[in-house]
Amino acid sequence: MNVATRALLELQETTLLAARAARGIFKRPHYIPETIEQMDVIGVGSLTIILLTGFFTGGVLTLQTYPTLQFYGAQGQTGRLVAISLVRELGPVLSALMVAGRGGSAIAAELGSMTVSEQIDALHSLGRDPISVLAAPRILAGLVTTPVLVAIANVIGVIAGMIAAEFTVHLGN
Repeated sequence: MNVATRALLELQETTLLAARAARGIFKRPHYIPETIEQMDVIGVGSLTIILLTGFFTGGVLTLQTYPTLQFYGAQGQTGRLVAISLVRELGPVLSALMVAGRGGSAIAAELGSMTVSEQIDALHSLGRDPISVLAAPRILAGLVTTPVLVAIANVIGVIAGMIAAEFTVHLGN
């Protein structure tokens, strides 16, 4: 089988898995306790890296933007530029990358361990759909927690930008 055919089949399997998982979110039974547990794993587990990323992004963005704006005499617009850049672009992109990296690796490790220990086969033999039990709660948890983490990253980034503007370039004086 050539590379193109293999890639196309892999894309088809991934698309079908995503469609089944999305359908599992809306189909009964709903696994609310599993979803809440995954919100803890994905959301709370990613909070530290989101706080660090947001803080340093806001601070560095202020430090990098201020000299350029000062050259044009618009250094008073630093705060507005940092806030707009964080809220529109950097906050959502960096937060999503951190959640995907940290949360995705945790999910992959957990599901991989379940595959090795044949827990997924046990779900099949019990007549339960592993996609609805395992994938749908994780997708729903990611969909709920990621916007909250983006908002937290935005707020922390703006605060860090304010701190950097006040204490390094003395913009508040």
